[in-house]
Amino acid sequence: MKRFKKILVAVVALFVAVVATACSSKDSSSSKENYTPKSLTIQFVPSQAATKLQARAKPLEKMLSKRLGIPVHVSMSTDYNTVVEAMKSKKVDVGFLPPDGYVLAHKQGAADLLLQAERYGVKQPGGKATKNLVKNYRAEILVKKGSKIKSWKDLKGKSISVQNPTSSAGYVFPVAELKEKGLDVTKDSKLVTVTGHDQAVLNVLNGDTDAAFVFEDARNTVLKDNPKIMKQVVPIYFTKPIPNDTISVIPSMSKSFRKKLAKAFIAVGKSKEGQKVIESVYSHEGYDYAKDSDFNIVRKYDKMVESTKK
Repeated sequence: MKRFKKILVAVVALFVAVVATACSSKDSSSSKENYTPKSLTIQFVPSQAATKLQARAKPLEKMLSKRLGIPVHVSMSTDYNTVVEAMKSKKVDVGFLPPDGYVLAHKQGAADLLLQAERYGVKQPGGKATKNLVKNYRAEILVKKGSKIKSWKDLKGKSISVQNPTSSAGYVFPVAELKEKGLDVTKDSKLVTVTGHDQAVLNVLNGDTDAAFVFEDARNTVLKDNPKIMKQVVPIYFTKPIPNDTISVIPSMSKSFRKKLAKAFIAVGKSKEGQKVIESVYSHEGYDYAKDSDFNIVRKYDKMVESTKK
């Protein structure tokens, strides 16, 4: 009889444990679908030297923390794929992703669009900023002044500084458009991957590569160190407009927190102090709402680039 009671107690205990585990799993699953951060993690990818960007981005932590009421941590990553993987594994809540990085992350279920960056337009020749805020920009192909490369047709057999294959201006748009015109630079040219558009500009200046794929007008990133850069390195080609960078969030983030976060970023962009920070970090002048369909041209170009790998 005592043995039977012990067995009965054990069975009841096991049943209670199973029910508790099921309830816990259900609660956990529910919380994952309605995630509200107690501390916010944000990750960037350097468009300039990583050490400079890290230091410039630090004040953003305090600005956002003050508006959100929680700690905010900003970090750098080596490339966009790393940010996407970090968001997929929920190690990062917010990623500053370029159009291609966002499209990739959204397709993999790692990110949803929160906001799109605004920048001042660029006027050519000269590469000076206008006073008009825009949601798109172009990529350009740079060569050293006096180069025998006069047009995109001359890039065959030449070396080109490019960014990671997920970079819109530093890879995707130039590669896709040239492929459409009949030049597959992935096969007919030598692509040299570098980190940062400033480094790509310097590679052309120093003769390390014959050309570079960069955002318009990336020469401004080295203008302070080299005031003559605009005359020493010149553009020979401009792509079609590219949607600006995104602020993307993990899909499990609650709608209420997304709204609060979007308002915080927009407020930072409108404040004088905040505008200085985001301008120095990513040449962003502010943030505005956007929709996923704005990035369909990126999806089209991604397919074209993918075809170069076959």
